[in-house]
Amino acid sequence: MISRKYDELKAAGSLPSPKGVALAIIRLTQQDEVSMAELARAIGGDPAFVGRLIKAANGLIAFNRRPVGSVREALMVLGLPAVRSMALGFSLLSDYRKGACRGFDYDRYWSHSLLMALAMQVIAQRNHAAAPDELFSVGLLARVGELALATAHPREYAELLAECRRYPERRLVELERRTLAITHSELAGALMQDWGLPRVFVDLVAGFDALDGHVHAEGTRQYILHQSLLTARAIADTCLAANGDRVALLHALFGQAGQIGFGRDEVIADCERIFALWSDWGASLALDVPEWPSFADLVLGGTAGSGEEEVASADQSLAVQRPQPDGAGSSADAELLRMLVADSGPDTEAAVNAALHDDLPDLAAAHDARSALDKALELQPQLIVIGASFPPGEGLDLVRALRRTRIGERIYVLLLSAADSDERLVEAFDAGVDDLVVAPVRTPVFAARLRAGVRVIRLQQALEREREELRHFAAELAVTNRRLHEAALTDVLTGFRNRRYAHERMEQEWAAAVRTGRPLACMIIDFDGLKPLNDTFGHEAGDLALTQAAAALRKALRGQDVICRIGGDEFLAICPGSDLSAALKCAERLRQAVSAIALDLSSRSVPLSVSIGVAEKDRSTENPDMLMKVADRGAYLAKQRGRNGVATVQNS
Repeated sequence: MISRKYDELKAAGSLPSPKGVALAIIRLTQQDEVSMAELARAIGGDPAFVGRLIKAANGLIAFNRRPVGSVREALMVLGLPAVRSMALGFSLLSDYRKGACRGFDYDRYWSHSLLMALAMQVIAQRNHAAAPDELFSVGLLARVGELALATAHPREYAELLAECRRYPERRLVELERRTLAITHSELAGALMQDWGLPRVFVDLVAGFDALDGHVHAEGTRQYILHQSLLTARAIADTCLAANGDRVALLHALFGQAGQIGFGRDEVIADCERIFALWSDWGASLALDVPEWPSFADLVLGGTAGSGEEEVASADQSLAVQRPQPDGAGSSADAELLRMLVADSGPDTEAAVNAALHDDLPDLAAAHDARSALDKALELQPQLIVIGASFPPGEGLDLVRALRRTRIGERIYVLLLSAADSDERLVEAFDAGVDDLVVAPVRTPVFAARLRAGVRVIRLQQALEREREELRHFAAELAVTNRRLHEAALTDVLTGFRNRRYAHERMEQEWAAAVRTGRPLACMIIDFDGLKPLNDTFGHEAGDLALTQAAAALRKALRGQDVICRIGGDEFLAICPGSDLSAALKCAERLRQAVSAIALDLSSRSVPLSVSIGVAEKDRSTENPDMLMKVADRGAYLAKQRGRNGVATVQNS
């Protein structure tokens, strides 16, 4: 049904589609023989896309790397899949800024999509669910189905949007399925599949707003990607919210981000960064970016002069938790304790204030069990004192109701009870009470039990703080380990992968070729005359020759090929999906790229050249090592024939 409906829309020519340079980029990236140089020339035809591509690449570079300044550098940082997706997204943005669907807010749609793109990029840099550049593209295109329906069915879709605004309880996807026979998420997945995006991202977007909930097993990659996309949408919703809705949406965002293991401090830091990136992108794309206070100030209620008075009295449960390491409850720097007193009279509230005179809480009161439950879920107190004035059993019913909720599980509950029998004590603790004080209350005993409860809460806060620090430390350690791993597999001089990586990657590509039946080829690229060059001009000249030759090889290689330095003057190029004929053509292009270089050394022009041997996986090559040996024999044959050539010992 979905496929048939999509084919009908596509045949009608009414779906959004890339045009101009973007279409040329997509077609080029679908070719096996495309080089970085060809792709850079195509991209250069659209100055606006050049700027956006370089901006996107600079948003991904980390640590102390110098900024990207050229299209070719941007291509190396981003890779072909991400460039193709970005070309799609930005082409649609340029061509579909306005449309015929009156109920569709095109400017808000693009602002929201850009925010989701930036949020997915930042989230990926933290949880490593996928490459940040690829998830930037996923975020940018995740809602493209809505744009497509507004473009293909402007009048009908405007009516659906109006119905959703009138009746918020009605889900847009249900109305779309009923009226148009396809939902925006299904259409987005079909479009992305047609445009050649990876299947994992097609499935992610197609199931984003699925009618069946599209639930994945917790901890799986699909689950993390799905929750990351939901978090990105929550961030975008918050940034675009009206003033009066921001605190509630921030609250919801904290809960959603917790699904992917992000704490509040991490969310605030990420939101600040995303908003700064959005402001920068918005200016270059002519999108309106509203004024915003600091996210940290908004959470803490410190927004004086920001025009958001409602935040100043906002729920204290949004405060960033900063528990003290020693668990002390009386420190002036400790977080203000949030408490709820559930009692029909004022006596219990007065007793609490008297007992905690050195650590006065942020105290709220409720005078019946129903309002106490509502306030507990709204304010999220850390401690609840339930008085003895409620009717028999009502206090325990309140405790049971709290313990059935996720919020109520974490609340410390102290119950005042007129009954002190063993049966009553057992019933109370079975219901979920943390401590019980027999009424009438004796002030010193009640104060001591209350302070003991506060001490437990402070210790729990300190433990959570330590866990958060451990999570941060683990994340930093993972980044450091990844950088060390990258360094261990990288040749310092050329920036290519080294011999160790070459053998590991060759094994992987060989296994993939055996499993799928796809062809596999490789090249041994031998630098001609490096020793005489070193002897004549010194090792610095030899290093310069190698770096310039490496740069030429990198630019001339196809996107799917991998090149490694496996010796002093020897390189290995792995060519997955290529047969002998395709690899020979690629090898000739590499040879010509190096031959075009002439070094200026001591007022002399010194030409460079390479001899390249090519081999493909066939019946005579039983394993990866044998394949490389056959390619090495080809390189030796090219040397024998006079160097600066391409050769193979296999039949082409």
